[in-house]
Parts: sequence; C-alpha cells; structure tokens
Amino acid sequence: MKNYFLLLFVIFAISSCVRMQHKEREAMVIEYQSRYVVIDDNSSAVSHLDKDNPIATLPELHSCKDGFTLTFPIRLGSIGAENTILEIPEMLKVCTRLHEREKRSAQNYSAYPMPDGSIPVLEALLWLEDETGHNRPLTVGLPLSMLNEPFGKHNVCLQFTGVQWSIYVDDRLYDNDFAVGYPQMSGIKEWKIDTAKVQAADLYVPALSLKEAPAHNITDTFNIHFWTPPFHNAWVGDVATIYHRGRYHLFYLFDRRGHAGKFGRGGHYFEHLSTTDFKHWTEHRAATPIEHQWECIGTGTPFVYNGQLCLSYGLHTTRMYPCERTTLPMQWKFLEENGYTGSFNYDTIAGVMPAGSTYSISEDGISNFKKTHILIHPCENPSIYTTKDGELQMLANYGARGTWSSDSAAGGWKCMNEHFPLGGDCTFPFHWNGYDYIIGGFNGLWYKDSALADNAYIDMVKQGIDFYNGMSVPSITEITDNRFLMAAWVKTEGWGGPLVIHELIQHSDGRIGSKWMEEIIPATEAPIAMNSSIEDGQMIDIPESPLILTFEVCPLNNCKGRMAVTFQNRESAENACEWQLQIDKERAQFAPAVTTGFAPEQKTLREGGDVSTAQNYAIENGMTFERPFTVRMLIKPSAKVRGTLMDVEIGTQRTMLSYRPSLFVNQLKFHLDNVEIKGLDYAILK
Repeated sequence: MKNYFLLLFVIFAISSCVRMQHKEREAMVIEYQSRYVVIDDNSSAVSHLDKDNPIATLPELHSCKDGFTLTFPIRLGSIGAENTILEIPEMLKVCTRLHEREKRSAQNYSAYPMPDGSIPVLEALLWLEDETGHNRPLTVGLPLSMLNEPFGKHNVCLQFTGVQWSIYVDDRLYDNDFAVGYPQMSGIKEWKIDTAKVQAADLYVPALSLKEAPAHNITDTFNIHFWTPPFHNAWVGDVATIYHRGRYHLFYLFDRRGHAGKFGRGGHYFEHLSTTDFKHWTEHRAATPIEHQWECIGTGTPFVYNGQLCLSYGLHTTRMYPCERTTLPMQWKFLEENGYTGSFNYDTIAGVMPAGSTYSISEDGISNFKKTHILIHPCENPSIYTTKDGELQMLANYGARGTWSSDSAAGGWKCMNEHFPLGGDCTFPFHWNGYDYIIGGFNGLWYKDSALADNAYIDMVKQGIDFYNGMSVPSITEITDNRFLMAAWVKTEGWGGPLVIHELIQHSDGRIGSKWMEEIIPATEAPIAMNSSIEDGQMIDIPESPLILTFEVCPLNNCKGRMAVTFQNRESAENACEWQLQIDKERAQFAPAVTTGFAPEQKTLREGGDVSTAQNYAIENGMTFERPFTVRMLIKPSAKVRGTLMDVEIGTQRTMLSYRPSLFVNQLKFHLDNVEIKGLDYAILK
C-alpha cells in the first residue's frame, strides 16, 4: 500500500510539472478600423443601365478630376474563361475570370483557391492617361473565395476619387490602388453590361461620398508573429516604433502588391497600430494617408517634440517627377545660402511638386495624426529623434546624409557632421546601458561606448557581432524596465511581408542578441510530447498546422558537435530546408536540405551573405553553449505567402527567421553529431 501511494505521488508530481511547463497564454486581440462604408450622398446617376436597356449613350463628360462612382448588383454564378460583364469602351472594364493556379502575381490570388482548387476572380480595370500621354490600366480585384457566398448575389461599388481606385463588395473594401493620371472620358459615347451577370448599373459623376460605418466594428483574435494586414495582397513595409506615455506605437508602410502599387512606384503610406499591454492592439486611422497623385511616402521615425507625438516621413516625389520639377532645388538653394534648412508650407508653393522631409502631429497624443504640410529638409527619409540629453536631432537618409540638429522640428536644421553617420539608409540611433548604437536599414549596425566621440563607432557587421536575423529594416524601441524591442518585416515574394517583433538582449561588452518576447508568444493548445530522446537520422511526423516546436539541445564532448533539423513534406522532398546549429563555431543557418549529411555552410552578413532575404543565410557569434539549452521554433504554414514562415529562438540568445516558398511542413528529420536532443514536443497554435 505504501508503494501504491508513492507511485500516485510520483505520477501527480510529474503531471504537475508538465502542467507548470505549459504556460497558458492569453490570445491577442486586435480592434480594426471598419472596412465597411455606406453612401452618404443624394446625387442622381448620370446614366443607368438595366436588362431592358443594356447599352446606353453617355452624357458628354469632359473631365474626371473629381472622380466617379459605379454601382451594380451582380450574380456571379459559375466562372469560366474571361468574361467582360460591364464596359465603358477605352476607359473601364469589369470582368470575371479564372486565375491560373500556379501563376504568381502581385495580386496574390493564388493564396485563396476554392475547395476544388480553382481561383475565380472579379477584376475592375481603369485606363488612366498621365501627362505624357501614356495610357494604361490600373487593376483592382479580389478572389471570390473571400466572399461568404462566392457565386451568389452581391452589390459592387467601384470608386475613383481622382487619387484612389477601389472596389467594394457588399459595402466592404476589398482592394484599392493609387492613380497616376486620369480616365479620358471626353468622346466616349456609350457603355454596356452583360445582363446574364449584371441586372442594372448606375454611373455617378463626380464620385459619391462614402462614409465609414460603423467605426471599430471588427474585433479579431490574431498573432502579432507574422501578422499581415487583412487583405489578399497587403503587406507590412518599413516599420517605425516608439513607446510614449505607456503605449507602444507601431507605424508601418502599408504595401499592396509587393511595391507594384501605383504602377510600380509603391504607393505606400503609414498605417498605425498601438498597444498598452501587447495583448490588446488597436488599429488607428492612417497617420499619413495619400491625398494627392504626386504623393509617394517613404520611411521616417516617430518622435516627441514640445510634448507632442509626431511622425517624420519622406515625400518620395522623385518617383513621380524629375528632381527639377520638385521643391528640392529650392530647398537646397536655401540651405546653401543660409547654412540651415528652410520651413516651407507646400500648399503655398506653385509650379513645382513638394518633395523631401515633412511630419505629422497627433492631435490627442495617441492617434488622429494631421499632416503639417511643412517641408523641413531636402532628404527623403528623415530619422528624427530626441537625444538622451533632450536635443532634437536628425540623421538624413536617401537624398542627403549627415547628422543635423534644430531647435524646432519645423525647420532651421543645421548640419553638425556631414560625414556621419557612416552609411546605410533608414539609419537611426538608440542608447542602452552606456552604449550608443546606430542601425542602418537592411545590413548596417555600429556601436561605441557613450563616453567616446562619434569617430569611435565600430562596425559590428565587419566584426561579425551584428543582430540581423532575417528581418528587413528593423526599428528599435525601449519600452519599460530597460527592455528593448526590435520590430520589422520579413521578405517573402516581393517588397514587404509579415510583421515580426523580437526582444533584444545585451551582453556586458555591448554586443546584442535577441529572443522571443514572452508577452507576444502565440497562445497554444497543451503541448504534445513526441520523443524523450532523438536518434541521428530519426524522422518524425508533425501536423501541417501552425505550431511551436520545442526541444532541449545537450552538447557533448566539450561542446564541439552540431545538429540539424530538416523540414520537409512527406509527399514531396522538393523545397525542403534545413536548419543547422554548429555549437563549437557559434554558427546557425538555414539552407536547402540535402539527402545525406549536413547542408553546406551558408554565408553570414560579415561574409557577404544576404540575411534580409530570410531564406538561405547564416548567423555567427553571441551563442554560448556550455550547458543544455532550449530551442523553440514557430512554424507557420501560410496560404497567403504560399509557403511556410519560421521563427527560431536559440537558447534565448539569438533568433532566426526564414520564409520557405512552396514548402508545407509535416515531417522532421534530425541529424546529430556529438549532440543529444531531448524533450521534443509541439504545441498547436490556438
């Protein structure tokens, strides 16, 4: 009997230990801005079509500067080859068609197939003529699988505002793009519908007023790990962050089509998320919406000036017009003549297009940003910040360089050092425990002891002690308790990608590593133990689901071993990849999988590797393996990126990110050399 109770006690202790190891995490919630609109306009249609009148003569329309709205109910039914269902000849075409399953395009329709594998889409093409006479179609559309009843009846609204071309279905925004040029309406005589799909249509000129309704009506559980905007072709671009009055603000350049928006000019602008606890997030109104055809917005930084939360950004107008047609020559001339930059309200400048640095100001200290319309510097990617001594400074990027200071954000910037910082774009500084750092875009990082002059900065990349891990253009922000977060995007098929946030760690000599931030680790089901120990060559099946894989690495024989995990699909070895850790060399890498042995060494950033591709690369240094340590891997298959996203944490010392196109993992293979693997389990994300 005594042995029986002892056995019960042991079982209870073991089960309690297992329960303690599984930390229950609260699911994250995001409150989105409404995607829905209602027509807030009593205007009458200038032309109407229906089944009794499928072709009609248009009234004389000379200009479309004020836009137009087109509304029609549609019954989609089965979709075959391309079928034009509404047309204004030489101006506009609405069609349905089947997208080719394997065709990769900026619209990213392939991420949303129907159950039978087909991809029916609805598209609207608007021909725009720019000032050079170049006439080309701007396309918006959506895969029908996104609709609740794809082949049912729906109400479609197409809206051209003079700046933006958008498609709404059942009052919800699904796609938009930004215009260069205008439709040529003069001389167009008629328009027509296919009554088999469209029973009636109304054309309004100028555009109707669409009102958001209701506000903040969408709340969703989500994971900030690998988050993307909730559209079929939308991505996170360059990220800019700040912690202000207990709130973490994350601004990101909203990207559609991987920089292919606005006819390849990008068409980016800053969207805005914030949180006070990293569990509940709010999507605010865009901080820098595009309001003119000449606007192309580039990276900047949030900063605090006179107690106000501000966001600097660049006007990349030179993507639209040559430099001589912008304000840049005027701004450079003023600087050369006066020794400091001017302050120009671009609403008062005629004959040229605004370009260079400007900023927005929050009206309530949280959101509701308003553009100042003030040009403050000729650089087109301004990094404005407040120094640890409270001074306002700028690192000038893209179109200029140097360190600048001013008593006012609104102008009067003087160059303090034209040869510093050392290089790179999207540069900005941060200070941590007696060390100064400057980060530079995709691959730059410098540091020095804070007591030393600027010429003492050391190139951390050349020394192989950088923190790059597959992120693109990371932004660093201090939050509470001397903690620093690094946020960025991960490259997939084009420019822009999913959002990631990691927490940084700092060594006593100033080197920096990274780890997962506990507050934002995704909530999971209870972990499922797979094996207490792993043998060399062992293969293990896992679910083809988003999950966190955890195991303990035990180095043997003076820590001179290495290990690798191959991620593959049981049905096909194609596109399989390997993650490898070389313990004695303090190296880890992602590489294409090999059938036998370990994959060849990949290059680190110091060695000329391109870490920002987030595919095949290596990291080095900053990993100490004197005792067993834990490796955690977030594995997320994603139809939207048409592949798998991976986030690896190595002993809470370094992290690595990877995008594996066309790979959907359901099998692991381990390769071990002087290393033991213990306690392998996985937990499926909730």
